[in-house]
Amino acid sequence: MQPGARMHALVRRLYPLCRSITGDGVRATLDIIGEQLPLTVHEVPTGTEVLDWTVPREWNIRDAYVADATGRRVVDFRESSLHVVGYSVPVHTTMPLAELRGHLHTLPDQPSLVPYRTSYYAPTWGFCLAQDTLDALPDGDYEVRIDSTLADGHLTYAEHVVPGQVTDEVIVSCHVCHPALANDNMAAVAVAIELARGLVDPYHTYRFIFAPGTIGAITWLACNAEQVEKVAHGLVLACAGDRGSLTYKRSRRGDAEIDRVLAHVLRDRPHEIRPFSPYGYDERQYCSPGFNLGVGCLTRTPYAEYPEYHTSGDNPDLVAPDAMVDTLEVLRTAVSVLERNRTYVNLSPYGEPQLGRRGLYDSLGGRSDAKQAQLAMLWVLSYSDGEHSLLDIAERAGLPFDPVVAAASALHAAGLLKV
Repeated sequence: MQPGARMHALVRRLYPLCRSITGDGVRATLDIIGEQLPLTVHEVPTGTEVLDWTVPREWNIRDAYVADATGRRVVDFRESSLHVVGYSVPVHTTMPLAELRGHLHTLPDQPSLVPYRTSYYAPTWGFCLAQDTLDALPDGDYEVRIDSTLADGHLTYAEHVVPGQVTDEVIVSCHVCHPALANDNMAAVAVAIELARGLVDPYHTYRFIFAPGTIGAITWLACNAEQVEKVAHGLVLACAGDRGSLTYKRSRRGDAEIDRVLAHVLRDRPHEIRPFSPYGYDERQYCSPGFNLGVGCLTRTPYAEYPEYHTSGDNPDLVAPDAMVDTLEVLRTAVSVLERNRTYVNLSPYGEPQLGRRGLYDSLGGRSDAKQAQLAMLWVLSYSDGEHSLLDIAERAGLPFDPVVAAASALHAAGLLKV
């Protein structure tokens, strides 16, 4: 199976699960991810203090519905987990439609779609449905049932680590708390899995984090002080499968190496680069002032900027296999730059060294890119002063990264450079 088809099949499989920030839906999601990658799963008990937060009670749900006088389910959790407000407390009662309306959520401007709503930290209950469905309901009494539990339990997150030659880490973080939303965020999970599969004996250590949004990243930061100190680069990955062009949001630092790598990788394709803001996905946790990690966020169309966002329209049909492949290719290219970016010192810095007698000019003869390769050698020699990395040189020279790396390798082999 080709990567695009494989990723899309995984999105379809993960999509129906009822996920939240805690509970069996998260575990079932991690079980499926664990079939693709070896995972270390962590369970953090309710009540655990994590930075300024506390791990909440665990929420699980078995069934929920609104039924009319004939017993017909007019809103049915079994059809979509979006139909129930996340973290709804249990309820079983009968009430008139006029009273029930206070617990019903719709999108009047998108009347055929079901919204996604949650109430993690305030005890309440509710249902989500299409405005068209609500408009068709006659007055009368309705049976309302939410068969859920909210009790002490655990917050669950998981990690997959690819050991590198150095302990400096690159983190890739995906949230796994959204029910029945394909682009946000199961497409990112599928792309992250495919990226992890392709890493073989990397230079850096790569840590893939699959955790609930906000509280999950906060919990990881609180529980992994030793790993936090090792984070050299990072990306939060979300909305990875729609047909929009790629968008990169810089880290809070603004000029972290990951920011510069993504800008370089994206420069020759349609894209947008945005400054950091403290609103968004979990980059805001990793970049909070006390940590200030070099973690950016890569999406296609950013959150809340496509009409299907946080609605039933964000289904597997919205996710395009070729779009996920495009996201994956950008990530693989970014990883390739991170892996090969080194800083060299010119061992013959007094005047330009004679390249011809070392066979370096001869090696370029007949190549269609000979001029670019020659320029790359001269730029690398000029700026290999122990202060400029290969990425610095590529940016300054306006050259692609690959010929700069090739030039450095050739000069290193000829004894003209040292790392």
